[in-house]
Amino acid sequence: RLEEFLKKEVDLELSTLPDFEERVIDFSEVEQLMNSINTIPAPCAPVINPQAPNAATGTSLRVCWGLFSDDTVECYQLCYKPVSNERRSDEQAEHTLKVKETYCTITNLLPNTQYEFWVSALNASGISPPSERAVYVTAPSPPTIKSKKIRSCENAALVCWESRDINPVDSYTVEL
Repeated sequence: RLEEFLKKEVDLELSTLPDFEERVIDFSEVEQLMNSINTIPAPCAPVINPQAPNAATGTSLRVCWGLFSDDTVECYQLCYKPVSNERRSDEQAEHTLKVKETYCTITNLLPNTQYEFWVSALNASGISPPSERAVYVTAPSPPTIKSKKIRSCENAALVCWESRDINPVDSYTVEL
């Protein structure tokens, strides 16, 4: 019997149309309450560390910073620019990097040059105020020995060199 029933075409028509009441539910209060519970505050300003010893080469600097609070941070925005008293040019444009850690090594810098750094923290709620600015200095380039001016005798030697740096170098160390 089931087989015969399934072979028949059945056309079902409802004699009355269903009458549904259209209701609009206002969830704005609930949504506002949920948003207030899940909202995290924007982070406080990070604290940038002064330049550490041996944190520079002629073309790179390692910059470190930290937070004084337990803020939720997704990433940091590290900004830097060369320090100069001259008018702003392309070489003095500000550079910005997004960083996940509380440190960053910046490369492709100029030797014996001062750079100004500052950092901000970011999370879903926004960006923190920037840190105080810190000045870091790259190491000078090695000097060039003037081989034609070298003189020596039994008890002494005269070695002359010149600096390739624009900024003056504080001192040199000569090793024998």
